[in-house]
Amino acid sequence: MSPRMFYIAFNTFREAVRDRVLYNLIAFAVLLSGAAIFVGQISIQIERLVVVNLGLTAVSLFGIVIAIFIGIGLVSKEIEKRTLYTMLSRPVRRWEFIVGKFLGLAGTLMVNTFFMAIGVFGALLYVAHKFTAPDALILVALYFIILEFLIICALALLFSSFSSPLLSAVFAFSLFVIGSFADDLRGFAALTHGLTRWLATGAAYLVPNFSALNVISAVAHAQPIGLQLILQNTLYALFYTAMTLSAAVLIFERRNLK
Repeated sequence: MSPRMFYIAFNTFREAVRDRVLYNLIAFAVLLSGAAIFVGQISIQIERLVVVNLGLTAVSLFGIVIAIFIGIGLVSKEIEKRTLYTMLSRPVRRWEFIVGKFLGLAGTLMVNTFFMAIGVFGALLYVAHKFTAPDALILVALYFIILEFLIICALALLFSSFSSPLLSAVFAFSLFVIGSFADDLRGFAALTHGLTRWLATGAAYLVPNFSALNVISAVAHAQPIGLQLILQNTLYALFYTAMTLSAAVLIFERRNLK
């Protein structure tokens, strides 16, 4: 990483951490984990299932909201404040600006995930009074959630590189929802014929496959996660993130900022 890119990433991380909305979302996620404790106490023999399901879902959903909410404004805020022009007048390339912003936002989400994960494990320890071997699977689910965040960060930056913050939020959130049902979309494509099948299949493989990264239910039921799935999801998430960032760089390189 070049010093210029590191400086952009660090400033992005610092500004994101200072955002009050970010703290509100984290606090709400912690409160939801607390609700998991309450629900777990009134459940019969399913305390762990309830806590893991609610806790990990809170980490995922609020992390997605943070990624979209902050990511859509990374470019537009710099343009509105006119700090982007000052930055690009120096020996800073546009691709370094985009990648630096991505790394800063991704770092922010990783730190937030770490603290929210502490809340999940704390809630689990409270209801179960001890950790067991299946609890280690929570780390796998958290790792997949981070992979989701990387894709969402890249998508938010892609849309913000050419669109307004409102439309960028709509596009990013829509892709997240569609990607959560990617397996169903592929199943629908298999049932169609002709041109519809080609279009549905293309759309199914073009949108990010978030459904493959969602193993919260399996982890809550203590089902093992294979090493092959971990490797496949890692390669897929990194490839999709790299392609999306490349598209964001290409668009931003050709954007007229005058």
